[in-house]
Amino acid sequence: MKLIVIGFITGLLFGFLLQKARVVRYDKQLGALRLMDMTIIKFMFSTVLVSMVGVYLLYDLGQVDLSIKTTIMGANIIGAILFGLGWGMLGYCPGTSLGALGEGRLDALWGILGMIAGAAVFAEAYPVLKNTVYAWGDYGKITLPQVMNINHWPIILAFIVIGLVLFFWFEKKGL
Repeated sequence: MKLIVIGFITGLLFGFLLQKARVVRYDKQLGALRLMDMTIIKFMFSTVLVSMVGVYLLYDLGQVDLSIKTTIMGANIIGAILFGLGWGMLGYCPGTSLGALGEGRLDALWGILGMIAGAAVFAEAYPVLKNTVYAWGDYGKITLPQVMNINHWPIILAFIVIGLVLFFWFEKKGL
């Protein structure tokens, strides 16, 4: 029960930060899709960097266990295409559509209904997908540090450096 409460609180905090960063706005979504406004990219990359440091710090301290998902290229590629098509057609990704609905924008409801319908279609199609798409490029439970046979901290440091360089470049370009 404690984890549910923590999850609920962090979800509310994340939604609050999405709203404060204005990434639930349609103009920010469109700017990201047109590569003219990197606000969403900066926000999400920042959350990924902070999460990488936090999760692996907790892991190294023995406070958490990692639950690595299986890397399946077929499912990842098809999922990315569907995600991109949905984002492009609606103008919201799943998280920002919920945030937009929370701000009272009813157009986001179409995307939320689409996500629910998509989940139902996926559940019905899963037996077929399991033997096809989920078998294409199944690499098992791997991570980048495992593939490179190095500790995770150099990878995290490299991502932080890349992020800082990108953020500096985006700001210099006015993105």
